[in-house]
Amino acid sequence: MSESTDKKESLKLWGAVSMGTGVMIGAGIFALTGQIAELAGTWFPLAFLCSAIVAGFSAYSYVKMASKYPSAGGIAMFLKKAYGRSVMTGACAVLMYISMIINESLVARTFGTYTMQLFGGGGPDWIIPVLGVGLLFFAFFINLIGNEKIQTFSFFMSFLKIAGLVVLAGGGLIASGWNFEAVSAAPQQTGAMSFLGAIALGILAYKGFTTITNSGGELEQPEKNVGRAIWISLGLCTVLYVFVALATGANLSITEIVQAKDYSLAEAARPAYGDWGMWITVGFAIVATVSGIIASVFAVSRMLAMLTKMEMVPHRHFGLPGNVQKHTLIYTIVFAMVLTLLFDLSRIASMGAIFYIVMDMCIHWGVFRHLRKDVGAHAGILITALLLDLVVLAAFIWVKIQSDPLVLWISLGGLLLVFAGEKFFLHLHGEAHEDPNYHIGGENHDG
Repeated sequence: MSESTDKKESLKLWGAVSMGTGVMIGAGIFALTGQIAELAGTWFPLAFLCSAIVAGFSAYSYVKMASKYPSAGGIAMFLKKAYGRSVMTGACAVLMYISMIINESLVARTFGTYTMQLFGGGGPDWIIPVLGVGLLFFAFFINLIGNEKIQTFSFFMSFLKIAGLVVLAGGGLIASGWNFEAVSAAPQQTGAMSFLGAIALGILAYKGFTTITNSGGELEQPEKNVGRAIWISLGLCTVLYVFVALATGANLSITEIVQAKDYSLAEAARPAYGDWGMWITVGFAIVATVSGIIASVFAVSRMLAMLTKMEMVPHRHFGLPGNVQKHTLIYTIVFAMVLTLLFDLSRIASMGAIFYIVMDMCIHWGVFRHLRKDVGAHAGILITALLLDLVVLAAFIWVKIQSDPLVLWISLGGLLLVFAGEKFFLHLHGEAHEDPNYHIGGENHDG
């Protein structure tokens, strides 16, 4: 790259925490509550808690790697340390990139769904994806401003939505008389595989912590603060998710939650606050999704830029002005817009869960097989994280075979395309920095 927009120590610890929680809350509690309840029944608050446990074991590998190798490349750099410049490194890094873009389209769709509740939830189907695309446009322009303004904006938005959700959930629990009978009873027609599938989906509500690893090149004292930011973000979101899930389950039946699957939190606010509660919840949902998209785009575009610098993916300037960082920002936004227009919330979430868990397993195996002594990781924790991922992924696939096999074929096709494409790229270019057909420097090169 001819220039870099990364500035050493331009992010504070609170900035990294706010971006991590911003991505998690935007994608998690608003977008996934109804879908998790549909799979887990009345035990869906427990599914959120179990998902947090799985995410906690997963976070161990990332914290160990980030403490040893802090970098703006985050996961891409971790994979390269484990597997070298290989198909495994490139393909898994691309899977992570795609899963994060899927997450952005999930949040964008959620923004559209909740925004439509302000107008009674009616209107033609195309309005929701168009609103999501509009949000992505907004996130693009905010990300052109710079790191310091983004972290200030993210911190303010994160504080606002956390405080708002606590107030709404507290009011909901008080209105229900702190009645937890509905969520403590054994769920009807929910088997073990379905509950495990809910846990797999719930992992998406926590995967936003991985965006923090991409701040290693810009965060103050990254050797300490990347890990701190990850654990703080996971802890905050776990408490908040379970609290809100309990309030939702105390005020709505599972049937009601599933019927309002894409905007269930808004419906759960009605018993305590009436229509005003619904409108206020919609407002917080809009705040959460806007800040989540901005934080995610910030991290994901930097990850793609690092993959380009590492010569693991092809790059074309297409005559665009500016440096590679700005180009990857544009590519990220365009890709997210396409997914937002093409897929509904349920399928977006399913593809995101599959891609992310596959990549996550590769991270754990890479650390266990090649780097655990170097980073000081405990083998037992790594194997536990790997097995937990395998169990919940297998259960999720089993559930989808019975309910929506098409999303599995799309996901399988995507996996094969990513690995085959990376193998072809590395075969074609070999050592990319020695290949005259591969250039990323300069302003006007076209590949």
